[in-house]
Amino acid sequence: MAEPFYASKTEYVDRALLGFARDHADVVELSTDPVYVRSIDRDPRRQVGLLSGGGSGHEPMHVGLVGRGMLDAAAPGRVFASPHNRQVYEGSRAAAGPAGVLHIVKNYTGDRINFGIAAERLRHDGIPVARVLVDDDVATESQQTATGRRGTGATVLVEKLLGAAADRGAGLDELVALGETIVGRSRSIAVASLAQTSPVTGEPGFELEPGQLEYGVGIHGERAQHTIARPSLEELVARMVDDVVSHLPGGRSVLLFVNGLGGTTYIELYNVFAETVDALATRDIAVERSLVGPYTPALDMKGFSITMTMLEPSVETHPSGGWDGLFDAPAWTAGLRK
Repeated sequence: MAEPFYASKTEYVDRALLGFARDHADVVELSTDPVYVRSIDRDPRRQVGLLSGGGSGHEPMHVGLVGRGMLDAAAPGRVFASPHNRQVYEGSRAAAGPAGVLHIVKNYTGDRINFGIAAERLRHDGIPVARVLVDDDVATESQQTATGRRGTGATVLVEKLLGAAADRGAGLDELVALGETIVGRSRSIAVASLAQTSPVTGEPGFELEPGQLEYGVGIHGERAQHTIARPSLEELVARMVDDVVSHLPGGRSVLLFVNGLGGTTYIELYNVFAETVDALATRDIAVERSLVGPYTPALDMKGFSITMTMLEPSVETHPSGGWDGLFDAPAWTAGLRK
């Protein structure tokens, strides 16, 4: 495997964050002690600040989604590792609005612990704080998985929709209720044909035989519970769509997110997207809005994930407005602009 291109003068994640902040100085600023990224511009109607975070290696999630219309701050950890609670605490203080701060947390043990400690400190300071926990990965929905479903691609959709709702002046309780509803109607599944390259050893995170596929892989390089013979793309997408839809509540339209895991080209991703739209059509499900691209990669893993958020008429009359309107609302971040 090829050795990564990392600078030798400092820790490579810190160096990358410095480069990111310099490149997007019109959108974000970087704190280095502790490390977090903060938006330099927010809608004046926003009363609640939004903060997320997690391990590095998933860029643009989360630092690339900081900016007007989405997150107010993000706390990045080391590669595939939770940020320290001090990062979350100080980033939250910087991000908080007049009505407090909302944490958008992926369902991993380290993230839950560190965001929880930070939240306790914020409450001690008198800052209102609440959490939306994202747990969308159907591959880990089983009694054998103690922590339950992992938080994966749906996090991007949650951050986009809640960012738009926050810009409309939604309060903390309203954002929590909306976020929990979105999460409850969102599910994902991921596959990979090649593992990510370890940034330390330059070797693949796991080995696969030719013609094999990891079905249900995690975004931290976790192997799937099932290694399968690689089917045609049509057969693979049909299976993935069935798995996701079977874990969703009923409905006739979805927000669809086809995500690249880092080593997959846009030609491949748009093939996946076209097949997914067709597979949904055979189930009488329409794609209301869509997002395609490597927004939640796992370093350079060769694979993709499919995320769906199921809509229904009652959801579209939510006080924060229809979810399609929230999805279409303006956003100006390094990684997503509308």
